[in-house]
Amino acid sequence: MSTTTETTQTYDLGTGNWKAGVLGGIAGSAVMGALILVMNPPTLAVAIPSLYGLAPPPSPGAGLVVHLSHGAVMGVMFAGLARVLSLESSGKLLGLGVGWGVATWVLFAALLMPVWLGAVGSPASPPFPNFAPPSLLWHVVYGAVLAVVYAVTADRI
Repeated sequence: MSTTTETTQTYDLGTGNWKAGVLGGIAGSAVMGALILVMNPPTLAVAIPSLYGLAPPPSPGAGLVVHLSHGAVMGVMFAGLARVLSLESSGKLLGLGVGWGVATWVLFAALLMPVWLGAVGSPASPPFPNFAPPSLLWHVVYGAVLAVVYAVTADRI
């Protein structure tokens, strides 16, 4: 008589809690979008939707949808990075979030966005590089809100 034993093995892909990353990314980009609307509405109404040919004419709604989508994707990337770095404390996650905001400002807003907007012929194409201080503030706020929401929700969803 023989017996067969089956085992199930799970693999941790190191993605962190991607759902908390999406939620944090959307929350962070929503707060950031509100700041943009108060401080420089054409950025949300023309520049951001122009990345995908959705402006002109100005469209704050399209800009917000694009911006929230970008925020969600960047939130998932943040969750993966938090997992790789094994960060779980709120303070360390906040530090990572602020750093993540600075990194997204440098890589995406200051370097990639001017090139992309120039390539698509947007009327809102800024100079290259575009290290605008208000944009740095917006991205740091994005990263901080992302990190706080991630820290609060990662073990709950």
